[in-house]
Amino acid sequence: MECQLDRITVHYELCGEGKPILMLHGMPMDHTQMIYEMERHFTKRAGWKRIYVDMPGHGKTPGRDWITSMDQVLDVVEDFIDRVIPSERFAVAGTSYGAYIGRGLVYRRGDQINGLLLTVPAITPDSTKLTLPPRTIIVKDQAILDAAKSANIAWFGEGAVIQNRVTLDYALALNHAVADGNFLDKIRRHGGFSFDVDKLRKPFPAPCLFIMGRQDHWVGYRDAWNILENYPRATFAVLDHAGHLVSGEQSELCAALVGEWLDRVDEWVAQAHP
Repeated sequence: MECQLDRITVHYELCGEGKPILMLHGMPMDHTQMIYEMERHFTKRAGWKRIYVDMPGHGKTPGRDWITSMDQVLDVVEDFIDRVIPSERFAVAGTSYGAYIGRGLVYRRGDQINGLLLTVPAITPDSTKLTLPPRTIIVKDQAILDAAKSANIAWFGEGAVIQNRVTLDYALALNHAVADGNFLDKIRRHGGFSFDVDKLRKPFPAPCLFIMGRQDHWVGYRDAWNILENYPRATFAVLDHAGHLVSGEQSELCAALVGEWLDRVDEWVAQAHP
């Protein structure tokens, strides 16, 4: 589907009906990442409208020249929200870069958000300021590495903590994503938001879930603890046996955690915003 905004056309996919939940992918992924990670949670759960968006420079949403910063990416996401679900309350689920944009939404319009899921969130886009664990491989499998190489997944050997078939299948799904590398390099060079995204006017009261990989040497897990008091209804889960590919490496545990978070959001909406 296409959403025509003033200066950009945003591509998105819509699944189901009910309470809106906005899905924000990582960089350099696209909406297909979030479909792979999230749709399984709704096969037996009705009442949710899942909105899978391609952010600028990802998938079928172009990276326009006038977009030069993450502030402007956030502007586009907000304009998209106002066009697709105007005046509605919604939940947000973001992975990695998408989790950073999700925190921007909480900063700007937290009173409108029913819940927040942050999976392997980068607390700052500046990698030099992250607290990272050492690179660790827990399960090694040369046959899996060879299969990843044959599938042209060059980053699998560097990113995977668990080199098995389930993680490879997750990586294969991610590898189909499309992104504009030159546009994303421009956004990265500009840095993060111009504002301190973690200086909220008040704590965010709705149910939250942080899912971190204990062996995530790309964004780490310790820095996320420093913002936890912004989210008094948050579960903070640091999963062993997982790195930045936690949704593949700890698939069943992630499913249990996300299902419980969705239950809490259902309860929150029924009690606080019937």
